[in-house]
Amino acid sequence: MANLRGWEIIALVVIVLLLFGSKKLPDAARGIGRSLRIFKAETKGLMDEDKAGASGQEVAASPETPEIPPTTAKDPVASAPPAEPVEQQQQPPSGRTNA
Repeated sequence: MANLRGWEIIALVVIVLLLFGSKKLPDAARGIGRSLRIFKAETKGLMDEDKAGASGQEVAASPETPEIPPTTAKDPVASAPPAEPVEQQQQPPSGRTNA
């Protein structure tokens, strides 16, 4: 990594503040910290599984997700009574007479 002098670090901090704003920086740092913690825990878990597998021990399987029973949704069309057709009367065109 390149050696950064004091004024270069200050310039980088100013640029980051201008780009992201002071309100979003704490949230971004918090999110990065959480991500790194999760990554660290997962890599440690994988290393533990490798060690357990190499020594001949049975690795505990992760618990399966419980199956959710299928649900049947009510058919909104079947529950509503069918609409009755409206009868329309045919009227002869106005202005014409058959004599």
